[in-house]
Amino acid sequence: MSRPPLTPAHVAAVALGGALGASARWGLSDLVPDGLGFPWTTFAINVTGCLLLALLPALAVVRRHPVLPLFLGTGVLGGYTTLSTYCEEARALVADGSTGMAGAYVLGTLAAAMVAVEFAHRWSTPAAQQEFDDEEGDE
Repeated sequence: MSRPPLTPAHVAAVALGGALGASARWGLSDLVPDGLGFPWTTFAINVTGCLLLALLPALAVVRRHPVLPLFLGTGVLGGYTTLSTYCEEARALVADGSTGMAGAYVLGTLAAAMVAVEFAHRWSTPAAQQEFDDEEGDE
């Protein structure tokens, strides 16, 4: 299946969604600073972002609107989650001599995100997932 043609509405949806998602991440990080040496805020942001992204195919309104998957998935949740901060926080933990905590953070985030995605995946049918992939242009 070929990717649907990119339109200015698609680009605007991703840009606006990305700005909203990144702003939400920044606001949460500012509102709830990490404590006890573990990057809990980024951990929670990435795990909830994975859960919400994996839930999108279960929502018929999202699947049936050509711009919503891009706005919510690529845009909002792409801007909300953060691989770069995750990696930087893990690097900083190692640099501070907290290698064990860095390993727990890296592996814990991966494990929790996979559990969240598997949980959310069970809420949508294979047909709904395929419909969502077709709208978002995944191949």
